[in-house]
Amino acid sequence: MLAVGSARPLPLSTVRFREPTHPSSHSPTSIPIRRRRRRHHGGQRRRGHSYQRYMAQMVSQCISPRQSFRIPRVPSTRPMLSSRLAIGYANPSFHGVKRSNHPSFIAAALEVPKKVIWAWCNADAVCFDVDSTVCLDEGIDELADFCGEGQAVAEWTAKAMTGSVPFEEALAARLSLFKPSLGQVEDCMEKRPPRVSPGIAELVKMLKAKNVDVYLVSGGFRQMIKPVAVQLGIPPENIFANQLLFGTSGEYVGFDPSEPTSRSGGKAVAVQHIRQKFGYRTLVMVGDGATDLEARQPNGADLFICYAGVQMREAVASKADWLIFDFDELMGYLV
Repeated sequence: MLAVGSARPLPLSTVRFREPTHPSSHSPTSIPIRRRRRRHHGGQRRRGHSYQRYMAQMVSQCISPRQSFRIPRVPSTRPMLSSRLAIGYANPSFHGVKRSNHPSFIAAALEVPKKVIWAWCNADAVCFDVDSTVCLDEGIDELADFCGEGQAVAEWTAKAMTGSVPFEEALAARLSLFKPSLGQVEDCMEKRPPRVSPGIAELVKMLKAKNVDVYLVSGGFRQMIKPVAVQLGIPPENIFANQLLFGTSGEYVGFDPSEPTSRSGGKAVAVQHIRQKFGYRTLVMVGDGATDLEARQPNGADLFICYAGVQMREAVASKADWLIFDFDELMGYLV
């Protein structure tokens, strides 16, 4: 017996629902609750897929082919030279390399003016810096580290490359800290042979195939640069660099101050000499430091390309005509 005013609950199966998708229809239709949930979830999935397609379209519109990431090729080490010196290619684990931490897509974000590309493609001479450009090391830093004075010399090198002190002052100060003998230079070259940057050998080969003359213009030392020039097929007369001086017993006595590359503005003098002597129409300088930037001036280099694949010096890169992080970009315009 039920109490007065109470009601027995009806079974759920007897409850009738109106069809929500047809408001004009008054005929009740039973819709299982489970089926309604399935429809609801299906709508969420469809909306999710549409949102994903929309985001994919937006991303594809924002990213251009020039913004793709590229991993520089790492060729294998070349055979030993007849001079017993092995000039190898880039290896991230080798001693002394300080790779730039700046992401490579910075270069892709820079718009290169057409006149800059034209000058590069029509150059009849290209001058390369050596340290941190053709080679991954700073030669004097490697030599100083081999002689036990690496840290102090590296600090002076940083000042010289940013232009905060005159180059001749920095060069004299660095050499006075460790005074390398002829024997130490030879031992360093044998035990720590220079490593060339990825792609530089291919780039030099491509330039020579187009009858473009290639020069090495460096504040480093001729004794350490000549084996690299031999490896790249660059004649010794195309090397403009400093000369270490030794006594009769091989002791260090100084450097040759008559070399233009031994002082600030010296690379500009060397480049002007090259251009005047051979009458080049378009000459390009490629390097990473302030002394390389100085070479771009009237009767000197028409174009300065900053190579930041080893060291990123923002004070130099901000004034360059073209900023690159690997040599593949330059080769791409020569094909």
